[in-house]
Amino acid sequence: MRILRAAGRPAMPWSNGGGVTREVAVHPPGAGWDTFAWRVSLADVTRDGPYSPLPGVQRILTVVDGAGLELTVDGTTRLLTDRCRPFAFPGGAETGSRLPAGPVVNLNVMLRAGRAAATVERVRGRRVVEPVRRPADGGAGGPEAVLIVAVEGETRLRADGEPEARLARFDAALLAGPDAAPVELRTDGSAALIALSAADPARPEG
Repeated sequence: MRILRAAGRPAMPWSNGGGVTREVAVHPPGAGWDTFAWRVSLADVTRDGPYSPLPGVQRILTVVDGAGLELTVDGTTRLLTDRCRPFAFPGGAETGSRLPAGPVVNLNVMLRAGRAAATVERVRGRRVVEPVRRPADGGAGGPEAVLIVAVEGETRLRADGEPEARLARFDAALLAGPDAAPVELRTDGSAALIALSAADPARPEG
């Protein structure tokens, strides 16, 4: 389990000036825009405007702070007012956003088509989080990971034989690798649980 603190994450301004993004985790580690299989980030959205098109990328957006976001994807408008409910849409779609009640913070999961998949779930109270394992036969799934992001309140994590880890708001913990152990999660608010898989580029599909 690797703890990823919110403090110190560099803020990357959007090209349209509508906000900033802070990367939480990416696979492969250190990958850039053209090479990631999956990428998780937090975005401070401060004004209305279009999203940059990302052909070949699937997006899962979750509002984690603020009163809501109006998102228009290929001409269809959806008001995202239920905090922590994920919304998936194609990154290549023509997308614009409007802030009906002020700035928001979005949790963004980006997945390269054919190379990664993910689920996003809101957790309250207590949960035992099992690490996602790659199949023993090396089949579909590739390197697997679970990312826990503290959204509201404090989140506490404990693995057998390890000291308790405490996550403040927007801190994260990454469970990955063959030695990853189950973790007991307790939160007095809520946390986002993101299960991520990346396809093995050396293994042909079909």
